[in-house]
Amino acid sequence: MVGATSAATVSSRPRLTGLAPWLGAGVALGVLVVFWGRSEELAIFWAIGLAFGIILQRSRLCFAGAFRDLFLTHDTRTLRAILLSLMVASVGFWLLMVRLVPNPAFGDLPPGAHVTPVGLHLVVGGVLFGIGMVLAGGCVSGTLFRIGEGYLASVVALVGILGGLSLAAHSWNWWWQHHLSALPTLWLPALVGHGWALALTILALAALYLLASWWELRAGPPLPGPSSAPGLPAFSLRDHLAALHQRLLGRGWPVGVGATALAVLNVFSFVFSHPLGVTGELSAWAERLTGLVGLSAGPLLGLDRLAGCNLALGSSSDWLTSSFALDAGVVVGAFLAALAAGEFKVRLPRRKGRYLQAVGGGVLMGYGAGIAIGCTIGAFFSALPSLALSGWLFGASLAAGAWLGTLVIKRLP
Repeated sequence: MVGATSAATVSSRPRLTGLAPWLGAGVALGVLVVFWGRSEELAIFWAIGLAFGIILQRSRLCFAGAFRDLFLTHDTRTLRAILLSLMVASVGFWLLMVRLVPNPAFGDLPPGAHVTPVGLHLVVGGVLFGIGMVLAGGCVSGTLFRIGEGYLASVVALVGILGGLSLAAHSWNWWWQHHLSALPTLWLPALVGHGWALALTILALAALYLLASWWELRAGPPLPGPSSAPGLPAFSLRDHLAALHQRLLGRGWPVGVGATALAVLNVFSFVFSHPLGVTGELSAWAERLTGLVGLSAGPLLGLDRLAGCNLALGSSSDWLTSSFALDAGVVVGAFLAALAAGEFKVRLPRRKGRYLQAVGGGVLMGYGAGIAIGCTIGAFFSALPSLALSGWLFGASLAAGAWLGTLVIKRLP
């Protein structure tokens, strides 16, 4: 009887996965070494991209889902986690920016910070992006990490994003000549000082957190969170490794953990070079691909005066850049995490119309990100902690677009 119990206990212990995840991790490490030989920055952003993808995949952190669920199901758990993470990132960014620009009254901006002009382009871009991400089922970063998980609809959405970015590049000079070139770049510390800028940002985020909590409670009792059974005690080194694997990869992370980890990663990225952003590199690939068929957008005006994820990378002929390493790392990191957790699977949409929905949503996202100078990562998750007013306007427009998007998907078959 005792022997049977012991055997059952041993057989029910978590086991390490097969060889494939270890081989994948070895390849990723090998790429890191190769990149390091060419450029320290290239290697660092490859590592940041891997961490980015792992965080998104394990926590299912989806900015599109956060805004969509706000209106579709009144579930604000993901949105509240993002708001808390923005507080963390804002403090980290602020500590750095105080040293980069000790006296903001002189008009200087912190190098690399996502501080962009404030105007109608953010409203148009944010609304289009919000609609598009709900239709496509994920924002740009969500599309990248779902490609790593094997979602073919996300590959189609990425094609749409590239098409939308190309359309944005072709219309960019009109936006610059008729609108953007005359707009102010509003950085909160330059208006009220460093201390008040951070205080107002934290207070506003806290107020939104309370508002989101009220919004969810008024719709009824909160949805139950995921439950997990306690693991068995570990005795050997292999048991300890298997238990660690189970905690990290065997089940999903709480979304709050993922959002906070992403905020810390964003601070690290800014300390090293610049905040996170993913659409700049995609614009470069859109320009290269359209250039192959003679549809290049040509020279774009004013990009040298703008920070953030602008379309300037489209003029670069060098494909092996730090931004490429970051974007590719997101896909690979998500793939490795999904593979190690046994969650990777090539997934086909159940409805053929889902492909059209994905590409249409992708086009809207790409165009919106192009003219708004960033997506949910660059124009929102990095701009708001940069204490840029552009981040607030884009975020509000994003929410309005997500609301319109939910109205659309409710009417789809």
